[in-house]
Amino acid sequence: MPSTLQPSDGPSQPYSARSIALSVLVESVQSDEGIDVLLDRALTRTPLDSRDRALSVELTYGVLRRLRTIDWRLEPILDKPLPRLPVAVQMLLRLGAYQLLFLNRVPHSAAVNESVKLAKAQGRRLKRDWSGLVNAALRTLVREPKRPWPSTNVDAAQALSVRHSVPEWLSRRWIERLGITGAEAACEQTSLVPPVTLRVNRLQITRNVFLTRLQEAGIAARPTSVSPVGITLEDGGPIPSLPGFAEGQFYVEDEAAQLIPPLLDPHPRDVVLDACAAPGGKATHLAELMQDQGAIYAVDRKGARLDILRSNCCRLKIKSVVPIVSDIRDQSAWRKAMKLAGKGTDQAMQFDRILVDAPCSGLGVLRRHPEAKWRKDSEAFERHHTVQFQILESVAPCLRPGGVLVYSTCSTEPEENESVIDQFLRAHAGFQRESVAPWLPEAGQRFLTERGDLSTMGNCLSMDGFYAVRLKRVES
Repeated sequence: MPSTLQPSDGPSQPYSARSIALSVLVESVQSDEGIDVLLDRALTRTPLDSRDRALSVELTYGVLRRLRTIDWRLEPILDKPLPRLPVAVQMLLRLGAYQLLFLNRVPHSAAVNESVKLAKAQGRRLKRDWSGLVNAALRTLVREPKRPWPSTNVDAAQALSVRHSVPEWLSRRWIERLGITGAEAACEQTSLVPPVTLRVNRLQITRNVFLTRLQEAGIAARPTSVSPVGITLEDGGPIPSLPGFAEGQFYVEDEAAQLIPPLLDPHPRDVVLDACAAPGGKATHLAELMQDQGAIYAVDRKGARLDILRSNCCRLKIKSVVPIVSDIRDQSAWRKAMKLAGKGTDQAMQFDRILVDAPCSGLGVLRRHPEAKWRKDSEAFERHHTVQFQILESVAPCLRPGGVLVYSTCSTEPEENESVIDQFLRAHAGFQRESVAPWLPEAGQRFLTERGDLSTMGNCLSMDGFYAVRLKRVES
């Protein structure tokens, strides 16, 4: 739903980094869309220079990454509880507080004054001038000494929630499962700024040649530590302006995600099913591993997301991916959709490889989607578990004997990972778990679990938290 809050109170008021951030933050409360989508849309239609665009991104993501900590600092200096204020005023206060608490390069006077000006500019729409409250609260925040952090000896869940800005239900859950030390490491990861990582499209260029191209353009970059096809950018910047973007020489993808497709060990001319394919990162990686020979049926229930996949395939010059709009849980439906698309007319057709990159809680990628921290609850795991098992039940009969199925998530939680696979294997004696070790690079062997699965949870290499398991069909 589009936000009714506009960046300014009239045509004479210019767009600014802060006004855009405010508008997007308010919209994020009203919308189910990701903050990346909302921010990209706002910046696309706004004439900001590169410096202001960068500040807008910093403010938007920063507020959401540090929301709980910011609110905790604001609570004692407000006469009225923060949740009782209009959403726009809440976000105005958080924007100002984020700059005061976390952005050293912004002078305190500028953070306060710009926040007050923004409050005044929104006065007509808010039907009240809240600038006095914003001014008083932020000046008090500057003036008063920093509050001591809550003690883990008194209430560990609250202490980690406040210090690392995660919901208290999540910090409590991780304490129960990982202990305080492990939980603190997991909580801390959710608020870190992730690196920009690229996967080189080796159908177009090698990693070494592409690194040289970046260096010649004055862009600092280095090879990833684990993935043999990844590059980490040392400096940010608009992705479309990078060398090689238009030519399809790379795809933006976290290093941990780059480790998943090779676990399938696909070969040229294989027939592959990518069960939850959009926006196409793993499908296009599979195509590269297959030398773009064979067929990858990329199923997703949202046509708009498959449009993004098509665009990515076009840019990367990938031709072997076949988008199919359907709900992967309904085998008859997606089989029918394949037939209507002129593909896979044989209802008994079986696949050589199946990838189930299942929908999940996304707790392993919260640092990239900080708004998700405040949209989730502890009941989501059971819902996801049900859907994940339904997907496996739908696709498993379509794997040929001797074929391989890889199940992966960007979740850190057992209910969405090991528990799903345990339930599936109990119901399907014809499948067996295989260690992923032979298909991991040497530097990735440290991420093997005791059962031979892949888990990058809690890694110290700035990778997202991913889980993957390899299953082989041993009988018909």
